[in-house]
Amino acid sequence: MKLKLATLALSALMAAAPAMADLVYPSLSYRTGAYAAGGIPFADGYADYFTLLNERDGGIGGVKTKVIECETGYSTEKGVECYESTKGEGALVYQPLSTGITYQLIPKVTADGIPMHTMGYGRTSAANGKVFSHVFNYPANYWNGASLAINHLLDINGGDIKGKKVALVYHNSAYGKEPIRTLEELAKKHGFELTLLAVDHPGQEQKSQWLQIRREKPDYVLMWGWGVMNQVAIQEAANIHFPMENFIGIWWSGSENDVLPAGDAANGYKALTFHNVGHDFPVFDDIQKYVVDTGKAAGAGDQIGTVLYNRGLYAAMLAAEATRKAQELSGKAQITPADMRDGMEALEITEERMTELGMPNFGPSFKVSCANHGGPGTGAVQQWDATAKEWKLISDFGPSDMDVIQPLIDEDSMAYAKENNITPRDCN
Repeated sequence: MKLKLATLALSALMAAAPAMADLVYPSLSYRTGAYAAGGIPFADGYADYFTLLNERDGGIGGVKTKVIECETGYSTEKGVECYESTKGEGALVYQPLSTGITYQLIPKVTADGIPMHTMGYGRTSAANGKVFSHVFNYPANYWNGASLAINHLLDINGGDIKGKKVALVYHNSAYGKEPIRTLEELAKKHGFELTLLAVDHPGQEQKSQWLQIRREKPDYVLMWGWGVMNQVAIQEAANIHFPMENFIGIWWSGSENDVLPAGDAANGYKALTFHNVGHDFPVFDDIQKYVVDTGKAAGAGDQIGTVLYNRGLYAAMLAAEATRKAQELSGKAQITPADMRDGMEALEITEERMTELGMPNFGPSFKVSCANHGGPGTGAVQQWDATAKEWKLISDFGPSDMDVIQPLIDEDSMAYAKENNITPRDCN
């Protein structure tokens, strides 16, 4: 009888003790619609990394991770609905993967106290942590991208692009318009002539823009595209025999999906990147062993090493490392969104840590701070080899022109603060 009572008492105690809730990472994904070709591999890489941590390590700090996917179809309205429907489930950080959704969520996440990471997209001036307390866009943003593209043109022209003609073919949305102001300032500084060519969503119709390019013969074309727009642009460039090595896309215009449809004609096309390329990293062996081979992959397991799978994986790794930092700072494994925000703001990524994670030289070393939520703003140039069917880095990771970019970040963020009655934080 005593044994039975003791067993009952122990059972009651176990039932009363709160179970460790999962660490929750919503994924505002799009596996359908005009942009699915880019959304799917990113979502797979993001989910697979957290699955790896669960299967190999038992989670983060002893707590299992949970990815909640919510389909947005790249629609801003659906993205906001996904946020509202998932924020109460313990969401630690949002990755909207859309500049339009990001703009709508900035006031919401700030009011709700949940951090948001817009890696390489979103509102560029959110790099100013004094104004945007809950938004982070490390390790690089669109204005860094614009500068990195111009730096590459300077590199291949002996440092002088005065009088050169540069055309920007851009998605006619908040995303596509982001680099314009920076390129205008860089045009003044370096003396090149800038032409702006907008392409309406989803981007299948571009005949008139490429006829204008054929007529005006710019020396270089830059592209801020996404989804089917990229494929069409590369095919149109091939149709008018525009030299591919003079055609440079932002990092969202540089995946396998963008170049493979054009076949050999895409050979030599370039794009920017803020992380490394390919599958020659130890982390992918672990994903194969613990995730793909066990049938737990988010997709078919055939995207490993592709540009956008790697980017989703990188985003997940940064979220996981910020979680570890938050656990360390708060002294508890079960962190809150407020703890996560603090972890993101204190995040430091070293090459030593990247090597430990099985991702040596995969991305830059950097430190986030109260004032700088944008990271180092470094990037490299990758080029498509149509014969090998792979991207290859053709430059080192280099800096962007912060002498031009920082004043623009300050100006835009302070204007936002004034419009929204925000008193910038004291970061001293």
